[in-house]
Amino acid sequence: MQPDALWQRVQASLDRQGMMRHLGARLLRVEPGLVELALPYSDKVTQQQDGFHGGAMGALADIAGGYAGLTVAADGMEVTTVEYKINFLAAFQGGELRATGRVVKAGRRIIVTAAEVAHVDADGKHSACAVMQQTLVPVPKIY
Repeated sequence: MQPDALWQRVQASLDRQGMMRHLGARLLRVEPGLVELALPYSDKVTQQQDGFHGGAMGALADIAGGYAGLTVAADGMEVTTVEYKINFLAAFQGGELRATGRVVKAGRRIIVTAAEVAHVDADGKHSACAVMQQTLVPVPKIY
């Protein structure tokens, strides 16, 4: 699949995700086996101490890994997460989160991905925030 077609495939699916739209996530990069997303800091993604909520970090990592898997899935297929494990490394406020998902191994029945979540502050400094490993299953696209 051509790079523009991969971008369009991922962006069209991301546009259908109400939660990601609500939180303001945006697509930054799409390559075969790799997707990068950004999530801006807002009161929609905070926990009680005003840092990014772990659920927001997990969701962004899940989506980045999932879309990395989608880039290697067959036409007419999507992917669904059946499991992920995440380690939170640090908490941050302000700026934005960036999650980069990568395919570790793509099989016919399962796709294993990993994602790294980094915080980017107002000065552009990147700091490790979380790491995730995920298992996806290809499923037929039904819409």
